[in-house]
Amino acid sequence: MNPSYRSLRNKIQEMITLSDDEWNLLLPHLQEKTLRKNSLFATEGKIAKEIGFIINGNMRHYYTKDGEEKTTYFYFENHFVCDYVSCISKKPGLLTIECLTDTTMVVFPYEKIQACHQQSLNWSHFGRMIAEYIASGLEDRMAGLLLLSPEERYLQLLKSNKQKILERIPQHLIANYLGITPVSLSRIRNRIQQ
Repeated sequence: MNPSYRSLRNKIQEMITLSDDEWNLLLPHLQEKTLRKNSLFATEGKIAKEIGFIINGNMRHYYTKDGEEKTTYFYFENHFVCDYVSCISKKPGLLTIECLTDTTMVVFPYEKIQACHQQSLNWSHFGRMIAEYIASGLEDRMAGLLLLSPEERYLQLLKSNKQKILERIPQHLIANYLGITPVSLSRIRNRIQQ
């Protein structure tokens, strides 16, 4: 089996147990892709139709308002990535997902995973777990933006399991993710270090 497909199956197996027959429902629809740095996986205003699983590389998820980008999420290896709301609603998406590095992924059509949900209770369980994961992440993100100061958000990031953001994401994008300017982030970092 293609090593990238095996990585995807291993990730899925962390969540549910699939028989070979259940895995084979999705296997013919998998495709490995390499996207160049600055390429877009999902584009605001377009209907999303694919789910990706990152083998290597990293991406960011952002919204645009009056020409200004608002970063809300970063994706790294072993992450699923998609404009989930656009996929399920079949409406043009509100977000953009951009490759921050050259990125290798396994992609598959959302409609094919939906078909798997109809054919297998395990696949249906997987779909529910993904939806719960997304809902939980959105709640955490929204609560942080609404309830915490920029400094508290930065301290929370430092204490979280999201160290890849601090290690691999440029400072100006971390500032954007925190909802502050790069200058403000620099001031916060200086205060914390003193």
